[in-house]
Amino acid sequence: MLLAVVRAIEWFVGGSAAQASLLDSITFRAAAAAVLAFVLSLVCGPRAIAWLGRRFCEPIITPSSTLRALHQAKQGTPTMGGLLILATSLASVLLWSDLTNPLLLAGTVYYAALGVVGVIDDWRKATGHRKRGLEEWEKLAAEAVLSGLVLLFLYVIGRPAGWQPVLYVPVVDVAWPLGILGVPWFLVVMLGATNAVNLTDGLDGLAAGCYVFAGGAVGVVVYIAGHAVLAEHFGMLHVPAAGEVTVLVGAAVGASLGFLWFNCHPAQVFMGDTGALALGGLLAYAAVVAHQELLMALACGVYVAEAVSVLLQRAYFRRTGRRLFRCAPLHHHFQFLGWPENRIVVRFWIVAAICALAATAVLRL
Repeated sequence: MLLAVVRAIEWFVGGSAAQASLLDSITFRAAAAAVLAFVLSLVCGPRAIAWLGRRFCEPIITPSSTLRALHQAKQGTPTMGGLLILATSLASVLLWSDLTNPLLLAGTVYYAALGVVGVIDDWRKATGHRKRGLEEWEKLAAEAVLSGLVLLFLYVIGRPAGWQPVLYVPVVDVAWPLGILGVPWFLVVMLGATNAVNLTDGLDGLAAGCYVFAGGAVGVVVYIAGHAVLAEHFGMLHVPAAGEVTVLVGAAVGASLGFLWFNCHPAQVFMGDTGALALGGLLAYAAVVAHQELLMALACGVYVAEAVSVLLQRAYFRRTGRRLFRCAPLHHHFQFLGWPENRIVVRFWIVAAICALAATAVLRL
């Protein structure tokens, strides 16, 4: 919006575009969006938490008596804190992004729509309308419909913006055209990332802290994809309109960092599905736009490990009647081993940082 205003003023006075050169810089606007979202989170956080605390509190619902005992102190903590993440990041995006960019608009709508699905789920749980919120199939169906609509947009509108349905393999530098067959692949990526972040959101500060590293790495990747010179230098497919998505990712990272201020142990608020679904979906969208789904899996290593642990646990239990892990997702396994919550969270953050660094390092191979 700010960029559009400056351009309109320049057109009206007949000036040159040189005066808007700073705002034309995606890196500047992405950094500004991150800082603004962070500051807004700190300023608005206390009032938002107080408002949520009067209306929506986290119920401890689990069949495990061990988990109930471990998390009993969390009973009554305000939830649906993802509203704070969404509000501050979207406000920042509206100010700092180029709203004429089709890939940015599609990503913003997708991000917000997933947040709405999360709101419905959290609201049902917190108000007692349905103790477990949306049924698993209902949530997946809603996510699939939204992801399908975004993919339809990319297939129809994204191509003029430089996007193509291909599977790019880093390091070996191979790009396989997928055509319409790319739809199931992209759906798996988007649904997988969305729910992986949601599964990770089980300890104070875990999901938000890991997102700062994963989102930072994905933001770098999507920026490079949108930059012709850098894309050629790093051997990536160039998507001219993709760079603007960096502003959206940057705002989400800044908002997550601001949210972490209140979500670190002992948490004053939980993000709930409202934040987790939106943040996960944004990671997947940025990766799909940049043709870097495989690299995203590395950058989001903690999220991937958490999701895989659940899948393995279910498959192993159905086959043998026994549990592969003491409890899934993976962070609960370490809780059952007796690790303090802070130790688990910080060590997962360290792994998330290593995964993010590894993903950016792979770009140089």
